[in-house]
Amino acid sequence: MGGVNLGLAWGWWGVAGQLAIGRGCKAEHVPSNWYRANRVNCCAFSIGARPGSLLGSSPEPRQLKQDLVTWDEHSVFVRGERVFLFSGEVHPFRLPVPSLWLDVFQKIKALGFNCVSFYLDWALLEGKPGSFTAEGVFALEPFFEAAQTAGIWLIARPGPYINAEASGGGFPGWLQRVHGLLRSTSPRFLEATDNYIANVGAIIAKAQITNGGPVILYQPENEYYMNFPDGQYMEYVNQQARDAGIVVPLISNDAYPLGHNAPGTGPGEVDVYGHDAYPLGFNCAEPTVWPENGIPSEYHKNHVAQSPATPFSLLEFQGGSFDHWGGWGFDQCSALINHEFERVFFKNNYAAGVSIFNVYMTFGGTNWGNLGHPGGYTSYDYGSPIKEDRTVTREKYSELKLQATFIQSSPGILLTTPGSNTTTTYSSNPDITITPLFGNGTGSFFVVRHTNYSTLASTQYQVTLPSSKGDIHIPKANGSLTLNGRDSKIMVTDYNAAGKTLLYSTSDIFTRQILEDKKVLILYADVGEYNEFAIRVSSGKVKEIEKGAKYVVGPSASSGFLTIGWTASPKRTIISIGDLDVYLLHRNSAYNYWVTPTGNQTAPLIVNGPYLVRSASVDHGVVIGAPSDATTLLLNNKEFALEKTKGSVTAAVNLPNVTVDLPVLSDLDWKYLDNLPEIKEDYDDSLWTVADRTYTNNTYQALVNPLSLYAADYGYNGGVLVYRGHFNATGTENQLALWTQGGIAFASQVWLDGTLLGSWKGNGTANYFQEKYNFTETPEAGSSHVFTVLVDHMGHRQQSLGLDKMKEPRGVISWRLSTSKATTTPVSWKLTGNFGGEDYRDQVRGPLNEGGLFADRQGYHQPSPPTDQWASGSPLEGISNPGVAFYSAPFTLDLPSEEWDIPLSFSFKNDTSVSGVYRALLYVNGWQFGKLTSNIGPQTKFPVPEGILNYKGENWVGLSIWALEDGGARVPGLALTAGTPVWTGREPVELVDSPAWKEREGSY
Repeated sequence: MGGVNLGLAWGWWGVAGQLAIGRGCKAEHVPSNWYRANRVNCCAFSIGARPGSLLGSSPEPRQLKQDLVTWDEHSVFVRGERVFLFSGEVHPFRLPVPSLWLDVFQKIKALGFNCVSFYLDWALLEGKPGSFTAEGVFALEPFFEAAQTAGIWLIARPGPYINAEASGGGFPGWLQRVHGLLRSTSPRFLEATDNYIANVGAIIAKAQITNGGPVILYQPENEYYMNFPDGQYMEYVNQQARDAGIVVPLISNDAYPLGHNAPGTGPGEVDVYGHDAYPLGFNCAEPTVWPENGIPSEYHKNHVAQSPATPFSLLEFQGGSFDHWGGWGFDQCSALINHEFERVFFKNNYAAGVSIFNVYMTFGGTNWGNLGHPGGYTSYDYGSPIKEDRTVTREKYSELKLQATFIQSSPGILLTTPGSNTTTTYSSNPDITITPLFGNGTGSFFVVRHTNYSTLASTQYQVTLPSSKGDIHIPKANGSLTLNGRDSKIMVTDYNAAGKTLLYSTSDIFTRQILEDKKVLILYADVGEYNEFAIRVSSGKVKEIEKGAKYVVGPSASSGFLTIGWTASPKRTIISIGDLDVYLLHRNSAYNYWVTPTGNQTAPLIVNGPYLVRSASVDHGVVIGAPSDATTLLLNNKEFALEKTKGSVTAAVNLPNVTVDLPVLSDLDWKYLDNLPEIKEDYDDSLWTVADRTYTNNTYQALVNPLSLYAADYGYNGGVLVYRGHFNATGTENQLALWTQGGIAFASQVWLDGTLLGSWKGNGTANYFQEKYNFTETPEAGSSHVFTVLVDHMGHRQQSLGLDKMKEPRGVISWRLSTSKATTTPVSWKLTGNFGGEDYRDQVRGPLNEGGLFADRQGYHQPSPPTDQWASGSPLEGISNPGVAFYSAPFTLDLPSEEWDIPLSFSFKNDTSVSGVYRALLYVNGWQFGKLTSNIGPQTKFPVPEGILNYKGENWVGLSIWALEDGGARVPGLALTAGTPVWTGREPVELVDSPAWKEREGSY
């Protein structure tokens, strides 16, 4: 019995779905000698020659260190095959469950992508100077193995600087103590980077394509744009990579298309020049507003001027938007950078000749722990095509799949030459802009958009396109074509449609495939939109297989060609023209189609219906997509009968039942602990770090007081900081002036002994706070007192070139204890942050998971703390006074995760009118997966992936509640909620190591 095996996912939107497999699809294989024949200047490309440069002369070619990844001015070649690198940005450190990396890779592969770009976070891998570690969730080998399994190439971007909205832009906090300008040729800074790059570079080197791995490109540094720029610094970073064993080409990501470090520019030059672009900006507040002059119009012209011998490369192109504390949420960011943005802006990139195209982000993930920068909150969803919980429900995912599948189905686009944008040459309507990509015997492409790219108007127009049969006026059988609002089209002439010549087509093409005895072409358009195509035929007979969209067989566009006009309908039409089946689809119907390799070197399958197709295979070696003798569909390891219909085989898929039983968090056996014992009279801080530095190496902010209280000077680089300031009263003290600094949206709180002097509740703009706290009583002369100061460390700023903003200190910046006699009283300070500081105790969860609150220092946020010694108390009841409370409770899950992918989140109800102003830190099995700011927001829902959560056993949740007002605080509502369950073919999820509580020696 023949069968088809598909690794699919189905959304739980009903009890049955309909699966349709195209009539056996076979990928068109271009002979290897075609690639060789069409390389431009084969000798030059093989050694990476660069004719022409910004210096005005042809530089000497540099010898490549390998021959598996090469390039010419059109594209890269991988193992001799010319490829369009369609890449998605993914950061492994933002999904600390290695067994889920394959799931993300497969979802990106299903888009039609063949590549992933990834940053690495130095701060997580070298939390202490000289101590590099990349184990457990920080190990890179599983990431490389998952990419290899999914058939994905990788672009490695380890820094040392990455930006990435990470704390310090990926720089570890201890760099604040390096006396020298960061990202410069300062010897101390360069020396500080050596250990990291030597170690991480060696790991990446082992995964290069030359060693059988997936890494094909390496980017040193990131967005390096100085007024100079400092080529010697880039030369040092480049050489670091080479010394670590990197032999694949070096590629750049210039912050702007200015040609920095392009080939031929001298010291610091890379092999392949690239840059980034975020043309729509980050105004999630107004997601329907597109700014003027946002669409890049000089990409190709600039590229030819700056790096004519390398492919046009966009190493970061906007795929979403970051959001900030007090922002509007990532759903609005996704609405800003939506499917319409992809249609207009991405297609404009193709028109400019891009062939290395990386979408930032494609999967964003989570700023768990304290790895995020102060400008962003826990979620790093980014409004990406794949959401933070790994679901693909956004329309932008489907739109991106349509485009990538077309590009990968159209290798001829890689040999085209971009022309200029024009409103007159191809259409007489000035409201329409058309950019040509002229073919080199491989067909031409014409990218059509509105001249005012942000308009919502529907515009009527005609086109006159050049072809092998001369200029053709289109449409033939209708008065005009229509472009609706924020849309763009890629028209073609002389297009190879699965072995048939498509003289022209005005609609978008999804794919064309060659079958064993058939050929398939899939076209799509908006409902009600008229389009035309003309195709070479040996006879004029058109056979209707399935009727849906209205179509008309019109007069021939040229001898031997047949013209067909059609109007898109929600119901598809399939017509047969000779041995070619043409599918005419509504765009939203096309979203449901997948072109999926079968994994056994046969043709891909064209599949219609499921939520996701991650893999497919055909047994017994049959080399057609839907074997004619196949009787059974094996879907997620379950059998379904196949039926033959016109043009396809189908299977009625009845989804299994699923029950998602989740615990009610308010009913858990919560236990309570005072998380601010430091304000008690008998608290002992003898083991705390003494603040005794009378200097700082911080080159950004000089000391105000003669003593440094900068947290990084003492090895505390993230999370809540706690200070204790002792003084002996003279009987005249009446005021403490204090300057605290924690980054955007930070909070601080000041106590004198057990009395609250005041709180700074934070907002979405301030990164420091200065206040004078007046005493309610004058302390008695000779008495001893202590200030307790809490400062929320929101992460380090990202590093601006030449300004060392990453070194902006955190903690208490200055203080003055004043008296009624206009004198000051000395204060002796101690401080703490995460237990051990840079000698952090939890090597599994890394250097940034914990902060300085008492429960963190004791490890009580980890599973199975000694709660039998604690009082009962729920976060929904809260505390009635200011301070910090810690709550812990176990719960058990028993979910059908073998078959179902069920996204779970911890969802807070937020209402400060009943809760008071507070901050919450959420720990799940010891991992910090949420920071909530009740008065700032916007995030109240915190996804936690399976693997951190045990779906088949016991879990522990911990909550620190920091009440910032006199009335205390409580959580108004807290629930564990499930997203849409997906019947899945993904691999089983493995629990990450989550060590349980163990008493910490020396803890305080």
